[in-house]
Amino acid sequence: MADILSPSRLPIGFFTFEPDEYWAEPRDSYWLKFSNWVLRQERIQSPKVQSLGQWADRTLSGSDRSLPNNESYLRLGFATESEYGDPAQFEPEARFRLDIPTTERKLRLVIESESDELIPLGERQRDRQLTEPERSDTEATGALRYLTRIGDAINFSSDVGVRLRLPPDAFWRATAEKRWRLDDNWIINAQQRLYYFHQDGWGERTWIGAGRPTRNGWYFRSSSELEWIHREKEFVAAQIFSLRKQMNNRLIVTPRLGVLGESKPGWRTTSAFGDVTFRYRLHSNWLFAELIPALEFPREDSFKDRASLIFRVEMFFSGVIEEDRF
Repeated sequence: MADILSPSRLPIGFFTFEPDEYWAEPRDSYWLKFSNWVLRQERIQSPKVQSLGQWADRTLSGSDRSLPNNESYLRLGFATESEYGDPAQFEPEARFRLDIPTTERKLRLVIESESDELIPLGERQRDRQLTEPERSDTEATGALRYLTRIGDAINFSSDVGVRLRLPPDAFWRATAEKRWRLDDNWIINAQQRLYYFHQDGWGERTWIGAGRPTRNGWYFRSSSELEWIHREKEFVAAQIFSLRKQMNNRLIVTPRLGVLGESKPGWRTTSAFGDVTFRYRLHSNWLFAELIPALEFPREDSFKDRASLIFRVEMFFSGVIEEDRF
């Protein structure tokens, strides 16, 4: 019986300490008290986040059942950024989504802390390099989303909603997505989005991504995005190349190279950047740490290099964490 309960029989990623410390007495410390509090909060709060979506699902649909894999989540954390000559400053971060699918119809009520359509393209591509004060404030949105399929392969959704502020800003958006597997290696995804905000006007986004496994466990990805900004009467574009590898059951490394551009006054490069994300799973599948060294060359600064280093700790209070496109 003792052999069955031996720590040596547990998965390699279960412990973060050495084998000779298996039976050591725990040392009382501020870090131990804090980490125990964090672990306790995840166990308490995650079911509440999921239960809220499931309760609203059953209430709106009039059914005793709720759909599995509800996409509601709450992400809390803090990040610190250090640049040339600037000391590190710790900034809190919070994002959420309340996803309420109805069981009788292909409708969802989606409440989100931010709207991608109102975030500049360059900022979206560099989101993990930024701390909260550097991000655009788009206000939370609430929308009814209708889901359907066009043919056998195209997923289509249409949203009607408002930005949750005074005065409210009504909007509409439609999104079509398709995925192809070209062969045993290459996978292509495409997304087309059209949207209208009452105060900001029309916009359109086209995104195409391709990916395939390469040598030594690395996965290559290329993504191209073109967006029309109606109020500015111009296109903005992004081209991103990245590699991704899971080094072990805790660490994922993702180096990227990206180029951003615009069409006004003529097609030109607005910024180039490179970064490497070291994402480490601190506990289970909900507590992560990130270290992101980055180098940017913005046109507004005559393409002079601008280096930064981001350190982030993030908690996911959710039953489902969003997966990558590939």
